[in-house]
Amino acid sequence: MDPRNLPANWPYRSAARMVRVERIDWWVVDTGPREAPVLLLLHGLGASGHSFRRTIPGLAKHYRLIVPDLPGHGCTRTKDRDRLGLCPIAEDLCWLCDAMGVQPTAVIGHSAGGAIALQMALNTGIPRVVGINAALDHFEGVAGVLFPLIARGLAAFPLTAPVAARLWASPARVSQLLDSTGSVIDAAGKAQYTTLVQDTEHVAGALDMMAQWRLDPLILNLPRLRKPALLLAGADDKAVPPDVSESAAHAMPQVELRKMPGGHLLHEVAEDGLSALLSDWLAN
Repeated sequence: MDPRNLPANWPYRSAARMVRVERIDWWVVDTGPREAPVLLLLHGLGASGHSFRRTIPGLAKHYRLIVPDLPGHGCTRTKDRDRLGLCPIAEDLCWLCDAMGVQPTAVIGHSAGGAIALQMALNTGIPRVVGINAALDHFEGVAGVLFPLIARGLAAFPLTAPVAARLWASPARVSQLLDSTGSVIDAAGKAQYTTLVQDTEHVAGALDMMAQWRLDPLILNLPRLRKPALLLAGADDKAVPPDVSESAAHAMPQVELRKMPGGHLLHEVAEDGLSALLSDWLAN
């Protein structure tokens, strides 16, 4: 999506800019005190950085926040369409941080962004990691958030994204799909997702990401993650059931698992976007 086509009231549009790194044009929200510790916030499949609209105000009081749209999502464009799997995205995000001159003190990821956050923590010196309903299972459930198409077979066909956009991009259909995750977000949030799903490039990026997603190496290596980690699991999550986080927690040496009331979009429903909970954990 061209940033010029974003609605005028798009969350944190005025705090975002383009950052070119190699063959990716990143759309990145950069907000909070410049000299404060840095947090990297990663959205999930089919979303964009806008999904942290409620989380950002509380965290930005004490942290500098870097909130990119993932490659192929939102306004971030990539010429390497074969680098939309878990490990390449984690690597490209590290290069983005290097280009911006930031060293995150923690990575906070939602859903697929939670898996990417864990992969980054494994690969780098990032000291802390948070997964909010982290997608540490195959995409059978997560794909139902916005794209209930069987992605691996469909992503290879060039007409898939336009067809998906036509089929699923009505406000009523997007609302129904979001509600089916176990979370009911506000009308403004639903309108923002509708804007995304109406964009063919965004839909294509999400489908390509699903087609290239491979979790087995990450899951096998979770016992090596000897860093403080927090996994938040919505008890009513219909996209990534809480037992996914529970299973991952059993493999992780320094993890705190918190099972909470709510569905898949915990941070989009909570009035403060979970910022108080996150701030307390990061401070300990």
